[in-house]
Amino acid sequence: MQPVVETLSGLERRVDLVISLADIEKEVQAQLKKIARTAKIQGFRPGKAPLSLIERSHGPGARYDAINAQVGRRFDEVIEGAKLRVAGAPNLEPKTEGVEEGSLAFTATFEVYPEVAVPELGALEIKRTVIEVADENVQKTLDVLRKQRASYEAREGRAAQDDDRVTLDFKGTIDGVAFDGGSAEDFPFVLGQGRMLPEFEDAARGMKAGESKTFPLTFPENYGSATVAGKTAEFAITIKEVAEAVLPEVDAEFAKSLGQAEGDVEKLIAEIRANIEREVKARAQARTKAAVMDALAQASSFDLPKALVASDVQDRTVAAREELKQRGMPNADTVELPEDLFRAESERRVRLGLLVSELVKQADLRAKPEQVRARIEEFAQSYEQPAQVVAYYLADRQRRAEIEAIVLEDNVVEHVLSKAKVTDDNVGFDELMGTN
Repeated sequence: MQPVVETLSGLERRVDLVISLADIEKEVQAQLKKIARTAKIQGFRPGKAPLSLIERSHGPGARYDAINAQVGRRFDEVIEGAKLRVAGAPNLEPKTEGVEEGSLAFTATFEVYPEVAVPELGALEIKRTVIEVADENVQKTLDVLRKQRASYEAREGRAAQDDDRVTLDFKGTIDGVAFDGGSAEDFPFVLGQGRMLPEFEDAARGMKAGESKTFPLTFPENYGSATVAGKTAEFAITIKEVAEAVLPEVDAEFAKSLGQAEGDVEKLIAEIRANIEREVKARAQARTKAAVMDALAQASSFDLPKALVASDVQDRTVAAREELKQRGMPNADTVELPEDLFRAESERRVRLGLLVSELVKQADLRAKPEQVRARIEEFAQSYEQPAQVVAYYLADRQRRAEIEAIVLEDNVVEHVLSKAKVTDDNVGFDELMGTN
C-alpha cells in the first residue's frame, strides 16, 4: 500500500517510510561478504577471515549504509508514485509509535517545487537600453589610450593641474606623531587619476615647484590601514617638480604600440570602434536583461522552497568570505555574516531561476547548437586568435555549457521583449560605460 503524503503548509510535505528489517539484514550480509573478499584482518589471509570477525569490525558501518540505501529507495518510490518534484534533501526522523514488529519507520519532511505561475508577459512594461557609438566616443577612447602612453616634461612655474605628473615630498603626522606609510620623498603621481585621496590631490592642485603647504586630511572609515582609518592627519608637502603630459601623435608608431602590426592608423581606429561597439552592445544587453528580470520578478508571486533559498544564501556567504579574504581581512572565516544580508537577493535569484525554467519549458527556448556556436564566435572576436578561442570552448562540454546558459537567458529575454510593452531608453555613452 502506497503511503499517504501529507501536506503541511505551503510547499512542505510529510510522509512515513517503512522498511523491512529482513531486507536491511539481507543487504548487510551481502555487503559484509563483499568486504570479506578483500578485508585485511590480522592473523588471516585476505578473504579467509570468518564472517563473524568481519561483522564485528564492519557491521555497524554496513548496517548504517544499508538503512540509508533502503530509506532512500523507499523515498524515491513514494515520490515517483505521487509524481512530486522534491526541492532539497528530506529531513528524516525515526518513528517509534505504531511501527509493526520487524520494521523500521522514519518520517520524512520535505519541500516540493511550486507551481510556477508565469506573469502575463503582455502586461509587463520594460525599458530596452539603446545606444549608438558616435565618432566622439571613438575619439575619447583614443585620447584615453594616448594618455596611458604619455611622456612627461617638467615645466618651470607651471601650476599643477589634472593630468600633470607631480613629484613631491610629504610627511604626515597624527597628534604630532609620524605613522607608517605617511612619509615619502620624490614621490610622483598623476593628478586626477584618483591614486591619492581627494583631499591630498586638492592640496597639490595649483601648486608650483618649490612651494610648500600644510593641510589636514581625514582618512575614510573603511581605509585599508586600520591604524589610521577614520583619523585626521596633518600633512606637510613640498612640490619638487610639475611635469606636463605630452601625448603621442596618432601615427604609425602609435598604431604599432597598440598591436596594429602594419602601423595603419585607419585600421587602428576601425579596430577601436569595433571593440567599443562590442563592449557597448554587451553592456546594453546586460542592462536590458536586468530590466526584463526585474519586471518578471516584480510581477510574479508564488511560494519558494526554503531549502533552495537556504542553499543560495550559503553559496553567497561562502563567496562573500572568499572576497573578504582576497581583500586581506584577517578574520574572514569567522566574521559574522547574518543570513539577512543575502536573503532578499537569494529569494530573487531562486524566483527568477524557477521563472526562467518555466518559460524555457513553455516556449521551448532551449539554446540551439547554432546559437551557441554564434555566441562563441562573437565572444572570440575580442581575442587576438579567435579561432583558438572557438576551439577551446567547443572542445569541452562544461565550457560549452557556460555559453549555453548565457544563450538560454538571451532567448528568454528576447521572448519576453517580443510580448511586453517595450520602450527604448536612449542612454548616454558615459553613463553606460560608467565614466561620467
